[in-house]
Amino acid sequence: MVKNTKHTGTKALLLGILTGGRSATPLALLALNRDRKELSGAWQDWPAFRTPLGRGLLIAGAVGEIIGDKLPMTPSRTALTGLIGRATSGAFVGMAIGTTGKRDRRVEGAVLGAIGAVIGSYVGLLARKSVTKTTGLRDPLVALAEDAAVIAGTTKVLTSR
Repeated sequence: MVKNTKHTGTKALLLGILTGGRSATPLALLALNRDRKELSGAWQDWPAFRTPLGRGLLIAGAVGEIIGDKLPMTPSRTALTGLIGRATSGAFVGMAIGTTGKRDRRVEGAVLGAIGAVIGSYVGLLARKSVTKTTGLRDPLVALAEDAAVIAGTTKVLTSR
């Protein structure tokens, strides 16, 4: 196993923040990057990432969330259930990244991922409202930009050394 990720805690926090924007996207992108040598860790053997069913469910969840986010009846990400779901997802992605360093930092990764997700939920909501108000763009269009930002940001964090 290649263990050359240098800043595991930073990656866990950043992925958590991105999880605040889209709770399922970082997990789906982690599943899609399962075979990257620089991400090598114990997480690759977890059923959610190892099995085609697990990976498929993570990807389907991300696609469903991206679609559902645009619907008017979707609750706010800062509602209690939304925050709990995002914090749990952030903890899961942080725990996974916590297994990629020289030392096993699952607990640290989980905590940083969960904290990041809560922070990202509030910051993302405020940014989205601000962009909508400032530009006059409709919310679904701003939401698409947010989708792109979370996908690009997650990809950058996962592929950085």
